Amino acid sequence: MRFRHRDGTAVHLAYCTNVHPAETLEGITAQLTTYAEPVRKAADEPVIGLGLWLPQDAAAVLAADPAAVAALRRELTARGLETVTLNGFPYRGFHAPVVKRAVYYPDWSEPARLEYTLNLARILARLLPADAERGSVSTLPLAWRTAWSRTRKAAAMRQLDALAAGLRRIEAETGRTIRVAVEPEPGCVAETTEQAVRLLADADHDRIGLCLDVCHLAVAHEDPGSAVARLLTAGLPVVKVQASSALEAADPADPKVREALAPFAEPRFLHQTREAGLPGGALLGSDDLGPALAGALPGRAPWRIHYHVPLHEEPAPPLASTGPVLRETLRTLFGGDHAVTDHIEVETYTWSVLPEGSRPVGAAGLARGIAAELSWTGRELTRLGLTPAPPAGAPAPGSPAAAPAPAPQTPAPREEARP
Repeated sequence: MRFRHRDGTAVHLAYCTNVHPAETLEGITAQLTTYAEPVRKAADEPVIGLGLWLPQDAAAVLAADPAAVAALRRELTARGLETVTLNGFPYRGFHAPVVKRAVYYPDWSEPARLEYTLNLARILARLLPADAERGSVSTLPLAWRTAWSRTRKAAAMRQLDALAAGLRRIEAETGRTIRVAVEPEPGCVAETTEQAVRLLADADHDRIGLCLDVCHLAVAHEDPGSAVARLLTAGLPVVKVQASSALEAADPADPKVREALAPFAEPRFLHQTREAGLPGGALLGSDDLGPALAGALPGRAPWRIHYHVPLHEEPAPPLASTGPVLRETLRTLFGGDHAVTDHIEVETYTWSVLPEGSRPVGAAGLARGIAAELSWTGRELTRLGLTPAPPAGAPAPGSPAAAPAPAPQTPAPREEARP
């Protein structure tokens, strides 16, 4: 889905495929038929965007085989799908029975993270639509905080320099610009936009910027306007925004609220929880919802929980979402005279672990839910004055997808030297 901002910027809207379990290229290709094309049809759009998640093994295969990338591009185009952004945060195993802190490894102090991210950039340079200005790859906020040290920080900074150099080489080889977006998240080295500004002060801001995940922003109790102003003042670009909402509990001391929260304390993903109300705006924190409910947090002030909930509907009372924070973030980014970013990715990856009774039924149910999120986001953008702008030659909604476009003819990418 594409929109046009009043300043002329083409704004791309996609949904992230990390919601679908697949670790191989064959599985990823099958997702396009099972999930992505039905999402497009349910949304009644001629073309929708995918924020592809390509696990490490599949990314390595694609990066080494331009013909395989061209085949994937044809599969996307034939189904009315396009890709301008990749989610490079999870490395592999994102749908393992237990993920938790494993999602933060390898971190940016390890060569494997650099190699993986450059592979994604090489692939995206070949997947980009011909008329897309640039591509983006989101990545983790350097590391989980407990693994951090001066030595690891120095290694991570060297690797970010190597990343920027690799992205410049990819642009020289392919003619396509790819930027990498560091995504602040609670519990990590860069938990807030303020921490990200400090850590990335010396990074190449032409190639490396920020992924603003709105769920994470809300859990950190950051004000959207202040956060975006901080980034703009520092010259750190908002490369990508992830449209997401967190779970909120206004009165976590209430037994009924705690009873409602208990089913959200599930075993696969980490659900960092933050309690507001300390002097000076400081937060109390728990690394997961289960310990918070067991007493790690006092529950004297509202909780915001890193649990991505569907954008288009509120959780059942007495719980709520941080939807107002998402609306305010979109207004801050797109409601002014100039668009602050041009890539939006709906990222609700937790559909399969929602409490019983809230989960979609089957692939068709999931497709309808994701389509509803995309439609909700599209309506919010139009309320801000953006206008739908489907790609030239796209068929009308409900008609067959456009014929596949040829992949750009570019030289085969060279292997990047590892530090």
